[in-house]
Amino acid sequence: LSFKVSPGKSLAILGHTGSGKSTIANLICRLYDVHSGAILVDGIPIQDLNLDSYRDQIGYVPQEVFLFSDSIENNIAFSTASEKINKERVEQAARDTEVYENIAAFPEGFKTRVGERGITLSGGQKQRISIARALVKEPHLLIFDDCLSAVDTETEERILNHLKRIMKDKTTIIISHRVSSVKHCDEIIVLEEGQILEKGSHSELLDKGGYYNEIHEQQQLEIMNAED
Repeated sequence: LSFKVSPGKSLAILGHTGSGKSTIANLICRLYDVHSGAILVDGIPIQDLNLDSYRDQIGYVPQEVFLFSDSIENNIAFSTASEKINKERVEQAARDTEVYENIAAFPEGFKTRVGERGITLSGGQKQRISIARALVKEPHLLIFDDCLSAVDTETEERILNHLKRIMKDKTTIIISHRVSSVKHCDEIIVLEEGQILEKGSHSELLDKGGYYNEIHEQQQLEIMNAED
């Protein structure tokens, strides 16, 4: 398995459950090290980088969302804990993830507590707050690990349109099993059992008429059937 992501570009990793997508995210975040081969960041082996400094430059949104029993504002601003909370940045991140109106509708707004003694959020709201947490950090590298699976396709499209603006000067990796989440990326790699089956842009992969095209057609049919 070998690929390169250029600075400021977006790479999508598409594949079914168990294909190795999240393993790649974990390796890039250095949650564990490779036993063979190498991961290079700006040409430097990842093991040679200062881990705290490196991770400070990453905005990572995992599949499993974890929110603290705290206010929504503090949950979003968590990644900027070393700074004074910038309310404008927190609110903009909420707008960019299409969760601002949901939060504003709560009686206490951004001061609303979530968790055991607070309000219970839907899966989609939790995911969007988790994405906002990554965006408010203003990182150099964004990694989204299948983090739009709990939102409907219409909301997903609006969030992705916001992300296009945010991603312009950032290196972005989007991991998903949905073609709709990755079609706008500069390059897409299709994984199957830890190996790259296909690589190219959305239009290039559709033209090939291979595995990616099959997934695309199947998911389009599912959307049409759901609408009916």
